[in-house]
Order: sequence, then structure tokens, then C-alpha cells
Amino acid sequence: QVELVESGGGLVQPGGSLRLSCAASGSAVNYMYTIAWFRQAPGKEREGISCFSVSDGMTYYADSVKGRFTISSDNAKNTVYLQMNSLKPEDTAVYYCAATDAVLLRLWPFPNAYNYWGQGTQVTVSS
Repeated sequence: QVELVESGGGLVQPGGSLRLSCAASGSAVNYMYTIAWFRQAPGKEREGISCFSVSDGMTYYADSVKGRFTISSDNAKNTVYLQMNSLKPEDTAVYYCAATDAVLLRLWPFPNAYNYWGQGTQVTVSS
């Protein structure tokens, strides 16, 4: 089993920054090969925005966040971060961390590919 706990959400003005954290724990945490961030705005589908491939360190981004968001990891802390800069009102959503023991490659944006999910953290971008 793996438990994922997100933190770092909040209210920020347009153009501001936030850093989200996803702390992983559990007996199977060392077998997670792909960790990703998703977001879901009211009335919209869950969107894959960034992914970290544990096996080779590769990172992937959705076009909507490329150049503004950066995913990183601290293996010693079993934590994955999402640094979000130049935030826009359309970034407002609940942000989720997800993990799987599979190597997903091009499948990384699909929510059904993940075994484990965090509870989510709200990010609101508003003046």
C-alpha cells in the first residue's frame, strides 16, 4: 500500500507562485515508478499536468503548464514537489498527487493508469 499526502495549496494572486508537496509513505512506496500531478476544476475532467518517472528521472508536462511549472523529487524524503510560477486564474483547481508501479511513458496523463491518489489540495488564483 501507498499513502499520498498533498500540501501547499492556498490562495494566491495572479502572477504569484506556490509549491505543492506530495509525501509518499507505505510498504510499497519504493516500487512506485511514476508519480504525477493532476488537477480538477469544477465541472471539468481531471487533467494530468506533470509527471516524474522515478526509474530514469524524466519529467513530462502538459502544454497548459509547460514553462511555468516544475516537478522535482527528494528521494530521501519520498516527496515530490510541484513548483508553480506565473499562476493564472485558470490554474484554479484541486490538485492531486498520483502514483503507480507501472512505467507509463505516453500514458502518463490518463488518471485510470494510477493506483494511488492523495486527497487533494485546493489552489485558488484570484485577485
